This record gives sequence, structure tokens and C-alpha cells, in this order.
Amino acid sequence: MEMRWFLSKIQDDFRGGKINLEKTQRLLEKLDIRCSYIHVKQIFKTSDYPVVLSLENHCSPAQQEIMADILQTTFGESLLSDMLADFPDTLPSPEALKFKVLVKNKKIGTLKETHERKGSDKRGDNQDKETGVKKLSGVMLFKKKKTRKLKIALALSDLVIYTKAEKFKSFQHSRLYQQFNENNSIGETQARKLSKLRVHEFIFHTKKFITRIYPKATRADSSNFNPQEFWNIGCQMVALNFQTPGLPMDLQNGKFLDNGGSGYILKPHFLRESESYFNPSDIKESMPITLTIRLISGIQLPLTHSSSNKGDTLVIIEVFGVPNDQMKQQTRVIKKNAFSPRWNETFTFIIHVPELALIRFVVESQGLIAGNEFLGQYTLPLLCMNKGYRRVPLFSRMGESLEPASLFVYVWYVR
Repeated sequence: MEMRWFLSKIQDDFRGGKINLEKTQRLLEKLDIRCSYIHVKQIFKTSDYPVVLSLENHCSPAQQEIMADILQTTFGESLLSDMLADFPDTLPSPEALKFKVLVKNKKIGTLKETHERKGSDKRGDNQDKETGVKKLSGVMLFKKKKTRKLKIALALSDLVIYTKAEKFKSFQHSRLYQQFNENNSIGETQARKLSKLRVHEFIFHTKKFITRIYPKATRADSSNFNPQEFWNIGCQMVALNFQTPGLPMDLQNGKFLDNGGSGYILKPHFLRESESYFNPSDIKESMPITLTIRLISGIQLPLTHSSSNKGDTLVIIEVFGVPNDQMKQQTRVIKKNAFSPRWNETFTFIIHVPELALIRFVVESQGLIAGNEFLGQYTLPLLCMNKGYRRVPLFSRMGESLEPASLFVYVWYVR
């Protein structure tokens, strides 16, 4: 954990302009990389599906070789170090990669060349990879592109199979040159711009290649963006700061309830089919669902900071999905009763793309001066909601269960 913290601190300082890349590399080269013993079975305790280790790698070739040794020693046969026989030129499904650990990093050469080197001694064998760096030179008023070489240890490079990190250049470049095992990482600002200006190309891109969206560097407080806008266009990896609670993390946790919290869910057919022309901002053809929720009562709602069960409680029901589906409705306030408030109110929502919709229940205590106080929430995919009388459990802002606090509702929907 200490090593992880130190790497994160260096990375944050570098993004903030406090230190330069050369200094960062010198610091990393002095580190004696160590790794605590990991029980591989614990990694797959929650889910059998593959785990992807995304490396933020600024280490020297010598340190990269140490990293490769640690990864192989720690994960053993669980570490995917060669392509699967049935998938030499296509991405395997999560089912085919069960109980496997995949390394995401830069890579030199092809999968065929990696396979041919299997079992050979790769120590001291390093190669250069040219990367473009934009640098402001002197008093020039435009950016000039400078090329620098990044040394990659072959031992670490050959551990990268289906998750090769490749810089995103353009959708056209990807269509012409990108290989099936190459993954792109796009910053949220650029991704948001592309999703508005070239949405069809973006969705087509995510049909062919694993695409990761990451928070912009100016989020110095580790805040998060709303991941829903990038799920709407089929992005497979939407990176969030898990240490920061709030709405984005509630959506993240709720989204993957669709497959028991396994970390993998199947994208809707219109985000997979090559002939689809889906646009989340312009829904022309849909089969909407009419969702009716009768909010009956609350059961032992969480206490406010005043530790009183006489809070003035209310519930907000929110829908997250494509832009036209996003809405919220609110109950009336029940005065001085957080133990067993009764609302008996009915809400109706018309949802055009239910496959992407999430429903979020938020319980608050009304505050006239300081504003409403958050008491608990629960988020789940619309299509995971069962019809009939249901109990909605509540979770804290940090994602902890508030048992026995819950809501009692009646759910019905027709298509």
C-alpha cells in the first residue's frame, strides 16, 4: 500500500506541474519495488471474471523487469502471458478469460512475436517506443511536436496480451490501423466533445475496441464525472476515483448489480450491432416503458446529525439514462417522523431507453437553513426491478449498508 500511495503522489505532483518527467523517472528508479503476498483466490472471491491491472508505468527497464518477475511470481498461472489458442486474432469473451489476470501497459511487437518468444530469456532485452510530446518552445505561439523515446522492457511487454495501451489519435486512424488487442484511453473532456460532435463514429469505435475514459487532471480534489454519459455510447471502462463517494459512485455500484456485481455486463444490442445507428441524444425509434412507483413508507430511516428520529423526511426518485430519460420526482415532506414515515404517493415515468436507465432512491431530511441532509440511497438498473411490493434497502454516502433502514414500494411497468 505504501508503494501504491507513493506512485499516486508522484503522479499527482507531475500533473500539477510541480515536478518534471525526468525527476519522476529518477525517483522511481531508486525505488526497491516490493509486493505483499496476494491470495489469488481472494481476487476472484466476488467474481470469476478477469481482472485487468492497468499500469501507470514510468519506470526504467531494470525496474520493469522486476515488475514482470513480481507479477509472474504473485499470480502464477492466473496471469495471462500468451494469447489463447482459440483467439489469435479476436478478443476473447469474459467467459473465456475467467480466473485470469490481464496486464494493461504499452507493448512492443505483435502477439505472434510474443508467442514465439515464449520461454526464452528476455532479461536486458529492451526496445524503444517513440511517443509524441507536445512542448512549447521559446516564445513560439504554437505547439511544436517533439519525439521522445520510451524504453520498454521486453519481459514486461510480453505480459501484455489483449490489453495493449495505445494512444488514441482519431477515429479514422483507428479504423485503418488499430489492432483488435489495442485499447485506447481518452480523457473525459475530449471524450465529451467527441460524443457530441461525432457520436456515431464514437459508438462504432467502442463496438470494435475497448475504450477507457479517465477523469481530467484538473480534478485535484479527486472529484468524479457522471459515468452515465459514457456508458450511453458504449465505453467499456469508465474510470472513477473510488475513494470519493457521491452520485457517480452510486451509479457505478448500481450499474453492475445487473450481473450480481461481477464487474461485467453485456452492452445493449444497439451498442453492439454494426448496423445500429443509435444516438443517445436523438432517439428516433424506441420501445418505451411506462414505470409506476408507489412509494408507500419508510422503515427506521437513518438518524440525522441531531440523532433524532423526528426528522422531516422526504424521498427523491431519479432516473439516469439517455438525456431525454433523465428526470426526478419528489415526495412531500413528512414532519417529525424518520422512524416510520408514510407517503402513499404514486409516480409515473416514461423511459424511452430502459436498457440504459438506472433508478436512484434518495432519502433526505429537510433543512430550512443549511439545506437538506442526505440520509441514504439505493441505485439499481431499471430492468433489474421486479414488479410488485418490494423492499428497497438503503446505503450510506460511503456505500455501507444501513440495515434495517429501507423503503417499502410497489413497482409496475408496461412496455
